[in-house]
Amino acid sequence: MSRHGTRVNWFRYASPKTFHALAGRLIAGFALSAMVLAASGLYIGLVVAPVDAVQGDVYRIVFVHVPAAWMSMLIYVVMAGYAALGLIFNARLSAMMARALAPTGALFTFIALWTGALWGRPTWGAWWVWDARLTSELILLFLYLGFITLNAAIDEPLRADRASAVLALVGVVNIPVIYFSVQWWYTLHQGASLSFGSGVSMAPSMVWGIVVMTLAFWCYSIAIVLARVRVIIRARAGGPVSNSAGGFAQ
Repeated sequence: MSRHGTRVNWFRYASPKTFHALAGRLIAGFALSAMVLAASGLYIGLVVAPVDAVQGDVYRIVFVHVPAAWMSMLIYVVMAGYAALGLIFNARLSAMMARALAPTGALFTFIALWTGALWGRPTWGAWWVWDARLTSELILLFLYLGFITLNAAIDEPLRADRASAVLALVGVVNIPVIYFSVQWWYTLHQGASLSFGSGVSMAPSMVWGIVVMTLAFWCYSIAIVLARVRVIIRARAGGPVSNSAGGFAQ
C-alpha cells in the first residue's frame, strides 16, 4: 500500500514486456555493485586475511571456491522454482527466468569444480577424487547442461519450457545430497566453511572475505540473468519489445 492508499500491482511485472523495461533499469546498478564487491572481496581475501596455520596461502582459493559452490546450489533451486511456476501456472516470464538462470548456474558449478581441483591438488595430492561432494557437484553441472541442451533442442518454446522444467524439478533432489554429503558419507571434503556451532574458528577477515565475495557473485548473477532474460524476451517477441503488439504469444 502506498502513502496515498493506492495498492501497488506487483503482478504487472509478471508481464514480459513490463519486466523487460524494469530489468533494463536494474542491470547497471547490480553490475557496478558486483565489480565493487568483487574487488573488495579479493582484496580482503588476498591481502587482509591472514595466512592459514595449516594450509598456508593455498587456502585463499576458498574466497572464490566457497561462494561459487553456494551459488551453484542456490541458483539451481531458484531455477527449479521458476520452472515449477512456469509449469504449473503457464507463466511465460517464469519459464524465461529459469532458462536465463541455467547458464549462470552452470558457470558457477564449473568454477566450484575447477577451484576445488586446484585446491585439492596440494591438500589431497590429487586433482580429482570420486568423493561424494565432488561427484554430486559434477552431477549438478550435468543437470545444468542437460537443462540448457534440452531447452535448445526443442523448437517450440512452450514444449521446451515444459520438458526442461520437468528435468529441473527432478534434479532438485541432488541439492540436499550435495549439501549433506559430508555428513551422510565418509568423505575427504571438509565440512561447511561457515557453520554456527561447528567449533571451527575463522579470523573475522576470512569470514568477511567469503561474505563479500558471495555478495559480489549475487550481484553479478542478478545483472547477467536480467540481461539474458531481456534477450530471451526480445527473441520470443520476434523483435524489439516496444514494437511488438502480440509477439509474446507462444
